[in-house]
Amino acid sequence: MVRVTNAVASHRRKKRLFKLAKGFVGDRKNHLRLTSDAVLRALAYNYRHRKIKKREFKSLWIVRISAAAKIHGLSYSKLINGLSKAKCELNRKMLADLALTDPNAFGLVVAKAKAALA
Repeated sequence: MVRVTNAVASHRRKKRLFKLAKGFVGDRKNHLRLTSDAVLRALAYNYRHRKIKKREFKSLWIVRISAAAKIHGLSYSKLINGLSKAKCELNRKMLADLALTDPNAFGLVVAKAKAALA
């Protein structure tokens, strides 16, 4: 009886794994067991860091908005409170971009927030 090895499927599995390990250094890119461990760990970090990236960007936007709001004599929390009272639906990403690229427009937004607080 002929020995069945299921070669096509195992080659496909290995090929998929080694493709994910592209760019890895040393034996982690061409030895099956080391590659498997390295790829699993890399995928786990990848998932985790996609979440962390969002947090870091939000904190960056808050820092930028806060610095620009201080120039106009308003704290970050009061600015956000004033914007919510004024029913202004600009998100933090857009506010940070305004503060960075167009300070005059950001000044108008701050004026609207001050008016809503008063």
